[in-house]
Amino acid sequence: MMWPMMDLARQAQDYWIDASQRSILFLDALRRRGNTHFEHGARTAPNVLSFSFELVADGRSFERPVNYGLVRIVPPAGIAVDDRKRPFIVFDPRAGHGPGIGGMKQDSEIGVALKAGHPCYFVGFLPDPVPGQTVEDVCRAEARFVETVAALHPDADGKPCLIGNCQAGWQIAMMAATHPDTVGPLLLAGAPLNYWAGVHGRNPLRYLGGLLGGTWLTALAGDLGAGIFDGAALVANFERMNPANTLWKKGYNVYSKIDTEEERFLDFETWWGSPVLLNAAEMQFIADELFLRNKLSSGEIVSSDGTRVDLRNIRTPIVVFCSWGDDITPPQQALDWILDLYDTDRDLIAGGQTIVYALHQSIGHLGIFVSAKVATKEHDEFARTMDLIDVLPPGLYEAVFTEKTADMAHPELVSGDHLVRFERRRLDDIRALGGNDAADDRRFATLARLSDLNQGLYRATLGPLVSALATPQSAAALRAMDPCRLRFAAFSDRNPLMAPVAPLAGAVRAHRRPVPADNPLLGLQEAASDQIALALDAVRDIRDRATEAFFLAVYGSPQLQTLLGIDPDRPVPGHGRSGRDLTREAAIAKAVADLAARMEQGGLAEAGLRALLYIGLAQPRAGVDERGFAMLRHIRRQLFADRPFSLARFKALVREQYLLLLLDEDRAVAAIPALLGSDVAARAGTLDAIRRVVAASGALPQDAERRLDHVETLFASASGKTVSATRGMAGLTAS
Repeated sequence: MMWPMMDLARQAQDYWIDASQRSILFLDALRRRGNTHFEHGARTAPNVLSFSFELVADGRSFERPVNYGLVRIVPPAGIAVDDRKRPFIVFDPRAGHGPGIGGMKQDSEIGVALKAGHPCYFVGFLPDPVPGQTVEDVCRAEARFVETVAALHPDADGKPCLIGNCQAGWQIAMMAATHPDTVGPLLLAGAPLNYWAGVHGRNPLRYLGGLLGGTWLTALAGDLGAGIFDGAALVANFERMNPANTLWKKGYNVYSKIDTEEERFLDFETWWGSPVLLNAAEMQFIADELFLRNKLSSGEIVSSDGTRVDLRNIRTPIVVFCSWGDDITPPQQALDWILDLYDTDRDLIAGGQTIVYALHQSIGHLGIFVSAKVATKEHDEFARTMDLIDVLPPGLYEAVFTEKTADMAHPELVSGDHLVRFERRRLDDIRALGGNDAADDRRFATLARLSDLNQGLYRATLGPLVSALATPQSAAALRAMDPCRLRFAAFSDRNPLMAPVAPLAGAVRAHRRPVPADNPLLGLQEAASDQIALALDAVRDIRDRATEAFFLAVYGSPQLQTLLGIDPDRPVPGHGRSGRDLTREAAIAKAVADLAARMEQGGLAEAGLRALLYIGLAQPRAGVDERGFAMLRHIRRQLFADRPFSLARFKALVREQYLLLLLDEDRAVAAIPALLGSDVAARAGTLDAIRRVVAASGALPQDAERRLDHVETLFASASGKTVSATRGMAGLTAS
């Protein structure tokens, strides 16, 4: 009987020693985090980039100066970039945190673009805004950055690809809408473009403005900050979304795995714990025009020169990457802007727009642009297939990732570790994800009206007094007392009570005695931690349900809606979809008329692409994968080696031939023989190319086989005899 008791006593002693050592090491980790916070903040241009870089353009020198800058990423040793490939530009989100998150690790958005051989640039910012700068100034500066990169790569096969994370996503979308001829494809990662969207029972962050009575508190914070808004307030909003993680799990994970997690924790906290500043006017614009009134999605933002920011003006592909696990930017906020812009699939196609979306099943908001696993899968594949995305015919697609295997058809044509397939989708697929109904839109419109009243009252009463009393010194003192910053000061060498921690931690590391994994007290520790997290999750769920119930009841009140000028029985005018643009519609109608006149115009390139697209249309919801494009790119180099055939020209031809087929498929197909010319050998080479491309993705469906047979007949009829060509892949590999 004594032996089990002695064994238990030994295990308790082992656990006590381990827990005590872990406590000291955890305190030391917090001390190091606090020191890093102050060291990082003391730098002139702090960032967490893990890549070397060279300054290309400083936004502070522009006519309308901003605190943004453009840098060129220097490829690490062993990685070569090709200046003929399209450059990538990663834009960092200025949502409270400091710059660098898009390149914090080697396996990152910047890292995968470099590994794919693309020149890479980064747009970051300084901690302090330039006095007077606005969101519009930032967008103009970003357009200038893109023009600069394009000028540095005149021979690149495509315009720069822009990656916008979170808040940077809507920012580059605004810029692209007003500078459509400047940009290449856009990749919006975790970017909210429709702030009202969501589903009941989830996405409580969108109700936050309702609890506060609008954005008058944003104005108050800006006035207390003497014209400066503290990004720590935005960080606090994110942290309040998941109190279990903020108050317990993040710290416990480091404490329980102190021997392996400390450095990762410190690296992340260098970014997370370095809040930056915004001009009060910038934050007020974001809160009023985007968060509260949802004006970007409805096309109601107008720049100072009268230009309307209409996302339908973007003429390059838009890639939207979002996740079901993201409680900051849920899929509805990332995608429902599409429904606001277009009523039908035909409207989207007629507008010449290509939209690709990818839905991750579980990753959280930060993981979308921080996770190494996401970087080496989704971001890596997007970087490798961006040229394919750029030439996809207009329409809506979903990117589907399949792990590459040796038994799939032609794996040698798959450039990465996953096969990417872009499958056709309809607007109804976006609607099926859930979203607002007319009653929800009325509630948000009611809040916007109430916010106007409250902000007007504040500006007329309390605002002038606060502005008169606030000084830069008082604002700095308030920022220093923010809990987000106080926690760093409390656990740093600035606190005399932390003086013994560093030598104690050194002694512990010299005599570390981690407890065995099978220690029963360690199991009890884990069980207790789980219970604490569950309790905090329960509190969060109760809070979120109460928040939603309050919002739905108060702002859904017919009496309040009527009082504020909202008809409780009608949809909200001007909200929920973009208004008509008669000039744009007239331009589309003229383009369609001009297109019909080119039905019988062209040559072998037009005929070949038209035939390929005709075969692909055998299944309206079928997709395109990278194998066919890899083969097509290889053949393009073979068939057009003697004359330039740029990606831009190829893209224009694909779109034109696709729209011709949609306009009148029978007439377009019947015209193929007239485009083939008299060169029998050239026709044979084109038909052989068609066969190789359609075979690259594996066996053809029956309808596609019939269409291929019809194409062969058309090619034969052009010369009155059968054109010789061979099926199969005969010696071809991706290049």
